[in-house]
Amino acid sequence: MSYAIEMSNLRVTFGSLVAVADVSLQVAYGEVVTLLGPNGAGKTTAVETLLGFRAPTSGTVRLHGLDPVRDHRDVVARTGALLQRGGVWFPMTPAQVLALTATYYDAPREPGELLELLDLERCRATPWRRLSGGEQQRTLLALALVGRPRVLVLDEPTTAVDPEGRQVIRQLIRAEAERGCALLLTTHELDEAERVSDRLMIMNRGAVVAEGTLDELAGAPEMIVETSAAIAPAELADALGCAVEESGARTYRCATPSTPESMGALTSFLTAHGAAVVSLRTRASLEERYLELIAAERAAQS
Repeated sequence: MSYAIEMSNLRVTFGSLVAVADVSLQVAYGEVVTLLGPNGAGKTTAVETLLGFRAPTSGTVRLHGLDPVRDHRDVVARTGALLQRGGVWFPMTPAQVLALTATYYDAPREPGELLELLDLERCRATPWRRLSGGEQQRTLLALALVGRPRVLVLDEPTTAVDPEGRQVIRQLIRAEAERGCALLLTTHELDEAERVSDRLMIMNRGAVVAEGTLDELAGAPEMIVETSAAIAPAELADALGCAVEESGARTYRCATPSTPESMGALTSFLTAHGAAVVSLRTRASLEERYLELIAAERAAQS
């Protein structure tokens, strides 16, 4: 299979510091893959290396089958990128910088279309320095799209963006994937990652901690129940015949699938103890699994 993005045993070091440690990743055309991890995990270094801004210490990276350092011009022509660093010359407006950037491509998207798509019409004539953080971020995203890229690399795309703007960006990400574009995202926004990703990779200290689909990362089925009153976990465990762990205020993780039998036992137990179900989930959230995985990896290295 031909992948849009490939990393194979990528390693990047700065002196004695290992920023990226033997990371391998493939992203197919039409797929959205998100890199998650705390500050210093190596996400941005991996992205900058992928785009050819630095050479790998070892391993290989490929975009469209091309070496991003050796074939940088061809890679840039086919790839859109939104990075945390960089901006626009401060006197320029969104309309001006989009019109200028469009001249660099043989068949660019219409700047007016992108202004409308990213809700920038109201500020199209506003100088960069006077734009809000969210407006600047959406302008940078428009610049990443103007060349009709086959690959989009978006580093923290929803930073400083308001809820309405986030919805616009989510819709755009899905639309780009549907037209066959490969997308690699990094984010600290776990809710955003859940909404848009086909697969996720969690990094910490330069290494991959876990990867897979949301269902794969969620782990085994369980009942995560929030109750209207506090109950004794040990007593609930006896009633359900499984391990029960208290994971928050009146919230309990029960190591059993949600079945008619387990739900019946849960309801009977709560009724007998003067409580009721406030909410029920059958999988851990991405945030819960993320925190568990990061904590386990840190404990293993301490």
